[in-house]
Amino acid sequence: MRIAQVSAHTSPLAPLGGRETGGMNVYVLELSRELARLGYEVDIFTRLDGELPRVEQVAPNLRLVRIEAGPPTPIEKEEIVGHLPEFHRNMKRFAEEQPGGYDVIHSHYWQSGWAGTLLARELDLPHVVMFHTLGEVKNRARFGEQEPRLRIRHERTIARRATAIITASSHERLLLERYYGADPAAMHTVPCGVDLELFQPRDRSIARERLDLPAEAPVLLWVGRLEKLKGVEILVDAVAELERRDFTLLIVGGDERAASMRAELEAQAAAAGISANVRFEGAVSHDVLPWYYSAADVCVVPSYYESFGLVAVEAMACGTPVVASRVGGLVSTVIDGVTGYLIPWRCPGPFAEKLEVLLGNPELRANFSRAAQRSVERFRWSTVGLHIADVYDAARERHMRGRVIQEDAGGFGKEAWEAAILAR
Repeated sequence: MRIAQVSAHTSPLAPLGGRETGGMNVYVLELSRELARLGYEVDIFTRLDGELPRVEQVAPNLRLVRIEAGPPTPIEKEEIVGHLPEFHRNMKRFAEEQPGGYDVIHSHYWQSGWAGTLLARELDLPHVVMFHTLGEVKNRARFGEQEPRLRIRHERTIARRATAIITASSHERLLLERYYGADPAAMHTVPCGVDLELFQPRDRSIARERLDLPAEAPVLLWVGRLEKLKGVEILVDAVAELERRDFTLLIVGGDERAASMRAELEAQAAAAGISANVRFEGAVSHDVLPWYYSAADVCVVPSYYESFGLVAVEAMACGTPVVASRVGGLVSTVIDGVTGYLIPWRCPGPFAEKLEVLLGNPELRANFSRAAQRSVERFRWSTVGLHIADVYDAARERHMRGRVIQEDAGGFGKEAWEAAILAR
């Protein structure tokens, strides 16, 4: 089977920690690697944004295909929308040149889903989509989020026309049914995977020495993209409430485009009198992250919403307890009172309370650590890859049976589809 993975707005090989590079990048690359190991031939399509090879062999059976769409330079995600018709046309041209073509198109995020929907229709192929985040859910999760109505409208159409939808949690599945009218028969819940060979406990003393951290004082960790939805400001206020002042808070992630938010957080820490306790590490490479997780006493995930919560799972794989918001996929990844704590309120006090409990009780942390490592075995990529392969088989069968939902009202012609995106 030949698989076309579509990741239009961000390359899986891009450095992590930037505004548009995070868990989805890891997911697309690692899933593709696992499928390639299973014997599938996989091409990942992404937008060309630099002086890079048009086709790059990433691993046996796995290629990254960079598609011309707009200027060959990095541009804002919002600007990519206007170049999606060009992305689709050039992706189709490449696909038609491949001997044997493709068997399944698997799109990631709504922009890829827009191009993937049209390509699948034109090539008469099953279309599998994974949204990773949903505009309607983001807008409801935090006051001030303003995902455009264009995105939500297209997400709804993509979901209804997909052969199969992969959700990372049962909660995401419910949201797609409730807010998007997705067909329950088309949805398959498969958790995201984690590289458990990479993410495993490292020697704590070596990790702290490597990162220039105190040998014994408490270390708290936050990892992710610096954006409002991640709730970092809640964490800064929470650690300011801690009675002890010998802790270090590591904030890992964020590129130059997150400079304004970093400045806000620095000002917040200064106003709370904890500037000396907070270290902004910027973006770090994926293979370095296990050292951060292993050096920390607790990893904190105070997000307003997470469709899965990859950071929490990576931390637990390294034996680090997690204190996280009780939202989205975190409810199914963190076991409250066993591998960490889930906080139902998005305010600093409850986070500070649980952090005090964990920092003051080494035996409890050790128990959580052991349980956390056991709990993540279900996220091993070898298991997840086989489940995704089953989804592809189901999608092909459903497609051949002609059970794909088609909505003739409103039209699905190429011209109408392109006009809808360009008229944003």
